[in-house]
Formats: sequence, C-alpha cells, structure tokens
Amino acid sequence: MNDFIAANLPLVIVGAIIALVVLWWAFMATRRTRVTVDRRDTLDEGAAPASRNQALIDAPPVVAGSTIPTPPPVPEAIGGVGIAVAAAVEDAQIERAAAYGDDLTRIKGLGPKLAATLSDLGIVRFDQIAAWSEADIDRLDAQLGRFQGRIRRDSWVEQAALLAAGDVDAFEQKFGAH
Repeated sequence: MNDFIAANLPLVIVGAIIALVVLWWAFMATRRTRVTVDRRDTLDEGAAPASRNQALIDAPPVVAGSTIPTPPPVPEAIGGVGIAVAAAVEDAQIERAAAYGDDLTRIKGLGPKLAATLSDLGIVRFDQIAAWSEADIDRLDAQLGRFQGRIRRDSWVEQAALLAAGDVDAFEQKFGAH
C-alpha cells in the first residue's frame, strides 16, 4: 500500500484537498444566515404609502401655545353633556387663538419650527405676514437660517392675505386644502 501511495502521491494530495473543501462547504458555507431586505421605497410603483407621519398629517391643527386639551368624543347617550363640553372647549380654543394669534402652520410651507421662529420674532397673525414688503421679506428671510427662501418660494404673503381676509375657499382653491 505504501508503494501505491508513493506512486500516486500528487493524486492522493489533490483528492484529500478536494475532500476537505467539499466537507468544509457542506458544514460551514451552508450555515450562513441569509438576510433579505426589502429595498423598495415609498415612491416605487406598487409600494404602500409612508405611514409613519400619518397621525400628524391627519391631526387637526393646534393653536400655538395652546394648553387646553381636547376632550375625547363622548357618546350622545349621556344627555348631551359631551356636546356641551366639546363646544366649550372649542370656544376656549377660539378665544385663545384670538389672544395669541393665528395658526400660522395653515400657510403651506410654514411648519411648527418656522411658526415658533416667527413667534419669537413677534409675528403671530396672518395680517402681519400679509403686510410684509419686499424689504421685510429680505430682512426676515435672512433670519430663517436653513429655511431661507421659503417666504417667496411658497408665497407666504399671498397665502396669509387670503387667510387674513377669511377667504378660505379661494385659499383652498389656489393652495389646496389643509
């Protein structure tokens, strides 16, 4: 047997290497965990819409600085008390909005951060924005930091003028519903 191995040594070594590779592959290479990732984006065709911010989108606008909680819907079965409480809360919110200013986030392109920035600058009503001149826009635009250019790009003055005048129909027709 020793003569046979000595005569065919290169073939025996190649066979042993092949056997080791096959054994390694059978036991180790097939044990890897495979991770499959869905790389579709919400903009891809057939993908579901993004829902992480849907609760914020569907929520009614809140008056800046409001601390009055909105009561949960109450069934009418308790003698109309729920309706009276809801009406009282709504009246309080309207009074608070009149005292503190308008909900500036109704303007398209003006979110809560920009509304807070404008509030810090003393701008809390639509009629203030509607009265801005080009010089006012340039001065305020420089103070908006990374939001610079939004005033003209999103037509804040025109939107504020419609909202200040109470022309909600024209506002929604031109800029879309809130």
